[in-house]
Amino acid sequence: MRKVAIVTGATRGIGKAAAISLAREGFDVVITGRTVKEGEGTATMPYAADGQQVAVPGSLETTAAAIRALGREALPVVMDVLDRSTMDAVVGETLAQWGRIDLLLNNALYQGPGLMFPFADFTFEQLEKSVLGNLVNQAYLARLVLPVMIKQGGGTYISLSSNAAVSPPPAPPGKGGWGFVYGAPKSGFHRIAEFLHVEHAKDGIRAFNVEPGYTVTEATVAMFGPGSAADFNRQATTPETTGDVVAWLATRPEANELAGTLIGSPGFFKSRGIVYP
Repeated sequence: MRKVAIVTGATRGIGKAAAISLAREGFDVVITGRTVKEGEGTATMPYAADGQQVAVPGSLETTAAAIRALGREALPVVMDVLDRSTMDAVVGETLAQWGRIDLLLNNALYQGPGLMFPFADFTFEQLEKSVLGNLVNQAYLARLVLPVMIKQGGGTYISLSSNAAVSPPPAPPGKGGWGFVYGAPKSGFHRIAEFLHVEHAKDGIRAFNVEPGYTVTEATVAMFGPGSAADFNRQATTPETTGDVVAWLATRPEANELAGTLIGSPGFFKSRGIVYP
């Protein structure tokens, strides 16, 4: 039987890596993002008051090609976390193409100005956009997918969470911590998987939170350079590490024991003695 995954924010980074790992596990993958063609991608510098943009590699076309090279099918759909109509389109096109949804990875993130500003410096328009894109519309997409999974007898939901969702910042923004505009909506977002687990495990829904740790992505390198982890005095991991953890959770029955919990992807396999893939 065909297995279908929706991976949001799959143009680069953890979303792209997860989509490829899921394809290796036999999933056909719906990939979403705003960058259609290579060379069109940009990212917002997190501490820049003027919303400075930098060019970043990655696109729906590139991720789709990588999935198809593994012998699986890819369905690229443009999605913007600030626009719920694009989420309607993602689910509608998925069902029209393949008729089912076995996994949703909520990975896409609103990345506009203000996320890493100190509490006294952000605007309330910036906060409202973050709450809309990083909490409200994330819940909206999960709600769109939930009845589909229940009707078909089950499915897997995974949130790409963060230490910022469950811990106080260790320092101010720019000095090892994060901004309220990022952390507060992320805390609410983190609860989606917990509520789905408590309320819908009986319906065959497996829900997880995955915390990737500090990850050096294409955007990280574009914004801060390849030595950013050392500059920030952090232990770094790769997008592929988290991508493989997502694929393992999606396909292994022993993952059921972890449903409803927060799973740290760095060291996940080693700490459990798991050889993967």
